[in-house]
Amino acid sequence: MGASVGIHIEGLSKRYGEGDTAVDALKEVNMSVAPGEVVGLIGPSGSGKTTLLKCLGAVIEPTRGRMTLGGEVIYDNGWKISDLRVLRRDRIGFIFQAPYLIPFLDVTDNVALLPMLARRPNGEARARALELLTALDVAHRAKAQPSELSGGEQQRVSIARALANKPPVILADEPTAPLDSERALAVMRILNQMATQYQTAIIVVTHDEKIIPTFKRIYHIRDGRTVEEAGEGRALQ
Repeated sequence: MGASVGIHIEGLSKRYGEGDTAVDALKEVNMSVAPGEVVGLIGPSGSGKTTLLKCLGAVIEPTRGRMTLGGEVIYDNGWKISDLRVLRRDRIGFIFQAPYLIPFLDVTDNVALLPMLARRPNGEARARALELLTALDVAHRAKAQPSELSGGEQQRVSIARALANKPPVILADEPTAPLDSERALAVMRILNQMATQYQTAIIVVTHDEKIIPTFKRIYHIRDGRTVEEAGEGRALQ
């Protein structure tokens, strides 16, 4: 399996507890997302979506299975990465329902912070931030404080931040939930553009019926198991 792999998981399981009280949150889950692809993950509350996202994000440890991110095996019935904090910082981008921007940093430094923490030179980190802000049409807000941004602008900055360290994988958790249809579809258009431009594999966890028709592939999760199906792949203009 080469570096062309974005996300690949095989037989991923997660059990909470032991004995009679054990709960199997994930049951032999299989999933693949190619570089440059945006895939939807949908399912009812309690189906295992959050657990799967936390496993992929190296926030919790699976019980068994295998996970490959960006061509590197990170879990094979045990972690294969010594520093999960560095893995999360450098190899996985996170986008949440709320932007969670740091209020006392301007837009550029919000985006440049992760590369700086990865010990990139400040000038290089800020140049990367400006590149992303330009690509996302918010470069004119580069020196603004988060409180001065509209909701849509804040979400674009949070997408730029997720891309700042050039991660092979982005995990987006309900990124369009608070948005109206126009803004929700704009976010999906941006995610698809960024996936293609930077060859990033993106998983979008969503309940948002407005955006489900935009996915070319969807994973349904129910009772800890996933089923893949073709989506509509409706064009985003």
